Amino acid sequence: MSEKDQLKKQRTQIDDIDEQILDLLKTRKDVVQDVIKRKVENQLPVFVAGREEEKTESFRRKAADRGIDPDWAEDFLRMVMAASRAAQSAEKFPSATEEPKHILYVGGEGGMGSLYRRFTESSGHISYSLDKGNWYQLEEMAPKLDMVIITVPINVSIDVIRRIAPKLKPDTILADFTSNKSEPLKAMLDAHDGPVVGLHPMHGPDVPNLSKQLMVICSGRDSEKADWFREQCILWGMRIIEANPSKHDHVMHLVQGLRHFVALLHGSFMKEYDLNPNEMLDYSSPIYRAELMMTGRIFAQDAELYADIVFANKERRDLLLTFFRHHQTLMEMVENDDKRGFIREFEAVTDFFGKFASQALTESGYLINRLADRFS
Repeated sequence: MSEKDQLKKQRTQIDDIDEQILDLLKTRKDVVQDVIKRKVENQLPVFVAGREEEKTESFRRKAADRGIDPDWAEDFLRMVMAASRAAQSAEKFPSATEEPKHILYVGGEGGMGSLYRRFTESSGHISYSLDKGNWYQLEEMAPKLDMVIITVPINVSIDVIRRIAPKLKPDTILADFTSNKSEPLKAMLDAHDGPVVGLHPMHGPDVPNLSKQLMVICSGRDSEKADWFREQCILWGMRIIEANPSKHDHVMHLVQGLRHFVALLHGSFMKEYDLNPNEMLDYSSPIYRAELMMTGRIFAQDAELYADIVFANKERRDLLLTFFRHHQTLMEMVENDDKRGFIREFEAVTDFFGKFASQALTESGYLINRLADRFS
């Protein structure tokens, strides 16, 4: 009897079980649709961290009781819950206010503007879009506006703020989505006498939904008048962080400016050395594949956008120059074949990273294993 014949019964059983799993997932999806309806009716947020964590811990315990790997079970549950949140994000959202708010997105036809306009409208508010082609409509819009959000490229944000602010009512909230906060916040405070708040959505325009995404909020003037927008973000499932503008920008110099320039260094050297990324995949370990994908995704996007981020201001450019000078110091190790110097520097950085290195090992291991399983 062939191996195929010997395993036919078991394989049929597995196929039947897989069908049952799909049927149960369909039933779960139907229940989720009822949850969506009730959340909208009762003004409840899409994502409740406590509920998900409680359910995850319970699921892990039940999996262990059944002899199933708890880590695998958690992965499965989180994928199911993510699908549920995505389904909720395709529907209507509860509103943070009794009456709809009128929100203008300057640059509303761009990626971020379009994304937030969609969520604004799905929450029952009224959104407007202002771009080069319809600036003449501002005078008609202005008396209606409760909030104006500047979502234009960094290099024109200040000019746009100064241009639009004189047209606004004194009680209209002026805000921005710029990834730098200090300069735009100062410009808004100088140009507008009314409420001012700085916002930074820490995600790109290609996210499938806002659930679990981060919104950074920097207070300006009378920022509490924008609390309803803060609450609306929470109803969309977002996480909120209150930040000092200067502290925010200091961190962003590294998170955005330096990181994106390092991607350029990586990609530029690959080009110079004629290392075709498609060919490199054949010889890549899972961890380098992950690094290569993170580099490659930068070059699938707009060069001017990244240039604006990297060259955003003098402080960021000064950081890059300091970075290059540090590279010069490290380069001397290579020139001098200084292996001991390399080890000393490596161990010093290890001490600096401390416990974070262990966390990084765990989290990166998870990403690498999932990436290898899915795409290898």
